[in-house]
Amino acid sequence: MTNESKSHMEPLVQWHEGLSVGIQEIDEQHKVLVNLLNELHVAIHQHHGRAASIATLERLADYTKIHFTVEESLMRILGYPDYENHKQHHEVLISDLESFQQRVAAGDAITFELLHFLRNWLTHHIQEGDQRYSSFFLQRGAQPKWQKKNWLDRFWSEIAG
Repeated sequence: MTNESKSHMEPLVQWHEGLSVGIQEIDEQHKVLVNLLNELHVAIHQHHGRAASIATLERLADYTKIHFTVEESLMRILGYPDYENHKQHHEVLISDLESFQQRVAAGDAITFELLHFLRNWLTHHIQEGDQRYSSFFLQRGAQPKWQKKNWLDRFWSEIAG
């Protein structure tokens, strides 16, 4: 692969409006997840080294847990009726991510299998599960757009690196 083709590599996941849930706070968090997944893809494709790939995978896993906590908190606060089912989907992904992290720590390579699993899980989860709660959240008073920049916006920007 030439330097020219490396610098113009297609992202593993391209953000598009079909991934939007119509709530800016959640969309921005989903964009961070997409960016971290794409960063991991680049690290593996461009052979940035095992340590860099592991660090990116760790950031992705940590941010995923934070994001899920936010979603689940909103679900509880707003009385989302499918909370338990949605939480179970989150728990399965966290378990799968932790299993991948343990395998990598034990010496396994971060593979394209992992990347494709994460891409498929993320896009399917957003387009199926997360799309289902968005109209419920909006009906319960969630704001579709940030009213103004706040500490939370700066916080998410810092975590995203």
